[in-house]
Amino acid sequence: MTDQEGSHPMTGMRAARVVFVDDEPTVCASVRKTLKRAGADVHCFPCAQDCLQHLATARCDLLITDVRMPGRDGMDLLAEVKERLPWIPVLIVTGYADVPLAVQALKAGAADFVEKPLDRDTFLQTVERLIERNARPAAFLEESLTRAERRILYHVLDGRNNREIAAALHRSPRTIEVHRRHVMQKLGAANIIELLQRAADLGLLPSVPARREDAASPTPSATRPPDEAQT
Repeated sequence: MTDQEGSHPMTGMRAARVVFVDDEPTVCASVRKTLKRAGADVHCFPCAQDCLQHLATARCDLLITDVRMPGRDGMDLLAEVKERLPWIPVLIVTGYADVPLAVQALKAGAADFVEKPLDRDTFLQTVERLIERNARPAAFLEESLTRAERRILYHVLDGRNNREIAAALHRSPRTIEVHRRHVMQKLGAANIIELLQRAADLGLLPSVPARREDAASPTPSATRPPDEAQT
């Protein structure tokens, strides 16, 4: 990473929990140093499996992962996180960037895509932007919804029905239906259209029209908030 001395903590990054995954120790050391200077709490891992074990019990405001790694690569990690922890934004980093890979990552749910060698200022601005964008809805949802309800909300916002959510989370459709009803009640939504409007108001969706002809059709990808301990 091209670095500069004398950097100062960035307001939007103070106390943010960032996870970085890269199999190159020198890259991990550089990124850890840069993000810590900016005020973030950083955990670095050399592989996807170690990262997933950490995320199973720890809160994360932003996951940053390299694409090319031994074993499970960054795209596999992205897919796993979007399935298991859909509120966590993922920033993809690679030295092998090309347009098709960037498009694939964004379609798979990546929040953004940057290239190595990392330019310090550009990298920090991207990280801070993603953390700040995720902060407001995350704070509200952590106070209002349980962990299970948050997971189901983000599957709903991705356009999945109860049976699809049940299959993804290995739960019964009845259990999903009960949690979904609780989400609707807590967010003051009488139907799916009102839920989408409420989600847009919270910044979870880019925009939602006042009326939707097909409420069951897939919705724009939701902004993912970080999670708290299981409730």
